[in-house]
Amino acid sequence: MSPTPAPTPQRVCGYGVNLGADFAGCPGTLVPGRTRCLAHVTDAGRDAYLAGLTPGADIDHRNTVFAGPLLASLLNALHDPAGSTNRTGVADFRGAQFTRDACFDRTLFSGDARFDGAEFTGEATFDTAEFLGDAGFRRARFAGPAAFLHARFAAQASFSGAEFAMSGTFRRTRFGGDTDFDGATFLDLTVFDEAQFLGDTAWFDGASFGGLTSFSAMRASGRISFAGANFANFASFDGVELSEHAEFEAAKFSSTANFHGARVLGTAGFDEVQFSGPARFSDTRFAGVATFYKARFAEDAEFGGARFSRDAEFSEARFPLTAHFGPLTCAGTVDMSGAVFDTPVTWEIAAKAVRCERTRWESTATLRLRFAAVDLSHAVLLFPLAVTTHHTRFVTGPHSAVVDENLPAGSRAGVRMASMRGVDAAHLVLTDIDLADCLFTGAFHLDQLRLEGRCTFAPTPTGLHRRHVLWPHRWSRRRTLAEEHHWRAQTAGQPAPPAGRPPSPRTWRTGPHHPDPDLTPDPEDVATLYRQLRKAFEDGKNEPGAADFYYGEMEMRRHDRADTTAGERFLLWGYWLLSGYGLRASRALGWLLVAVAATVVLMMGLGLPDSSPEQVATGTVPAGGGQVTLTVDKEDPRLTLPVGDRFTGERADKAVQVVLNSVVFRASGQDLTTWGTYTEMVSRFTEPVLLALAVLALRSRIKR
Repeated sequence: MSPTPAPTPQRVCGYGVNLGADFAGCPGTLVPGRTRCLAHVTDAGRDAYLAGLTPGADIDHRNTVFAGPLLASLLNALHDPAGSTNRTGVADFRGAQFTRDACFDRTLFSGDARFDGAEFTGEATFDTAEFLGDAGFRRARFAGPAAFLHARFAAQASFSGAEFAMSGTFRRTRFGGDTDFDGATFLDLTVFDEAQFLGDTAWFDGASFGGLTSFSAMRASGRISFAGANFANFASFDGVELSEHAEFEAAKFSSTANFHGARVLGTAGFDEVQFSGPARFSDTRFAGVATFYKARFAEDAEFGGARFSRDAEFSEARFPLTAHFGPLTCAGTVDMSGAVFDTPVTWEIAAKAVRCERTRWESTATLRLRFAAVDLSHAVLLFPLAVTTHHTRFVTGPHSAVVDENLPAGSRAGVRMASMRGVDAAHLVLTDIDLADCLFTGAFHLDQLRLEGRCTFAPTPTGLHRRHVLWPHRWSRRRTLAEEHHWRAQTAGQPAPPAGRPPSPRTWRTGPHHPDPDLTPDPEDVATLYRQLRKAFEDGKNEPGAADFYYGEMEMRRHDRADTTAGERFLLWGYWLLSGYGLRASRALGWLLVAVAATVVLMMGLGLPDSSPEQVATGTVPAGGGQVTLTVDKEDPRLTLPVGDRFTGERADKAVQVVLNSVVFRASGQDLTTWGTYTEMVSRFTEPVLLALAVLALRSRIKR
């Protein structure tokens, strides 16, 4: 008995629909009540099916081939004369093939519209079409032009993995729900001009744009992401307005990338983006934090007129050919930490702070700044770098438009240097910079630092203070380093001011690690800084500035117990007390007047004798005698006057003459008592020294 033959397998089409024996090779979904798909049903069956359709009916034509006028016949059956549109309910065209032009213009999809995996061989147009339900075009393929002009997507729209071989036009298209273009491929012209993304998220992650791409004047109410997207040709985002987070992480722009006039109201992420062509962000507005971490700008990076309402991060970015950066304004911090500039570059930045930690300049650079506090910690300068205060507003554009500076206006006027730690200052030029809070510890070649214009340092505390509770004193006015302020504040146990409050001019400024003594510079470290900067002032022919730094160096040596011996500290104390290290003329002159007055008093009271002793010679000479030799001994000066008679005008005049002659090392010729002789000897040594110190101090202040 022969075995029973196996039954002929039935073709299952699409989503479990049994096609039956006829047309088993066709994957199309069967027409309801028929054994064939719409493409293969008999004419009578097709007419009957189409005649039974009404506007808004659900249709299911998965995997169906639409050739000739078949699609037009289907849409005509769904035409709504009242609305002059073609209206469907749920429309399922998944896997369908449209071998000719597919025109869905003015079609209203009142239910879900499913075109996943569909293939459009000719032109596909959905102009002014409306999708009230979810719209799915996942992995759809458009071999011809695809147009969605003025289309409306009320719910979710997904084009993930879709392929557009020719132009893809979404001009003025409105996406009301979440939109997904992940992994989509646009091989030719792509236009999203004036499109609106009103959902929570619009994804273009990993999308590929092979032709000209334009998102000009596009609007996005939610998050929009182009992470990993590839733009092989010109890409325009001019005038876009993005209300929330905009993500371009690891995107690649092989040609020009235009963001002119863009508005990003949320955060903007351009981390690790590669700009192989010019990157134009002129007149762009970033309301949130903008990050360009590890971005690479192969050609010029244009940020003229850009405004950052918060921080702008360019850390570890690379600028091989950027010649001009800015002018831009930033209400927060422009972070250039670790960035590399390979060619000569000029910065123009108005910001609250500019951070350049470990920034590397491979060529000359000029930093024209406004308002900013600059941190150059461990920056690498291979060529001259000039940091200068720009005293007028920046201008930009061909018509020299003034850059808006409302954002950083609340910052302190002038440019301040916050830190130069670890910097080789041999190539650094500072012009009109506030160095009151600058940390120099760890910098080297400070003696070659060039200071031009009006570079200011922190002054000493103002007002009258009390030392050891009772002893009043006033700090001598001079330029000081921030490190000395930090050390004195730490040793005095001075509390740090409340956060956000500027330091009081009556106190020393506290350091960033206050009051930790291990992290506060010691006097020997500060003395070294003063010594090197003093030479920089001397080389710049700024003798008064050099004098202040010499004073600071001596102060630190006087307080240094590690490298300065006790004997040397004693000499320094005396030098400081008598003349302020030869720099305080008033102090030396004051001591000179005290010494002169004391000497005059001593001369009047102890030094001047009663009167000049007379020399008397007596003797007998024989008549007609010969030669006579007389030897007369001078009587020792004596002072026997009562104390009350010693202080008269005549004696005061003599005492003043003796003292003034002593000041210039001239003998007075006045007979003095023993006390007066010793007093004159001391006066002839000390008072000329004090006079010389006063002259030296005056010279240090007026020398140029």
